[in-house]
Amino acid sequence: MATSLICRETQSRVSSTLNRDAKQFGKKYMFDSNEETCWNSDQGENQWVALEFPKNVKMSELKVQFQGGFSGRTCRLEGCVSGAFPYRKFRQSAG
Repeated sequence: MATSLICRETQSRVSSTLNRDAKQFGKKYMFDSNEETCWNSDQGENQWVALEFPKNVKMSELKVQFQGGFSGRTCRLEGCVSGAFPYRKFRQSAG
């Protein structure tokens, strides 16, 4: 069983928050281990989540759970070494 790489020092950024209401729909709900809460983005194309880990990580799998049957048409995983841009595309899948 894989263990989560998310820790207290992991920094996250998101493309948007539904109605700019971070109190109810903010990114903090992505990793709170409560199935009753989640981050909600505004509508529109190209919604994204960026994670910055406090140290280099080796990822063996990525699990994404969409709420209420909603899902992205295309999902893409990108990554880079801290401070190195542009991101490199690792995987893309059509939903």
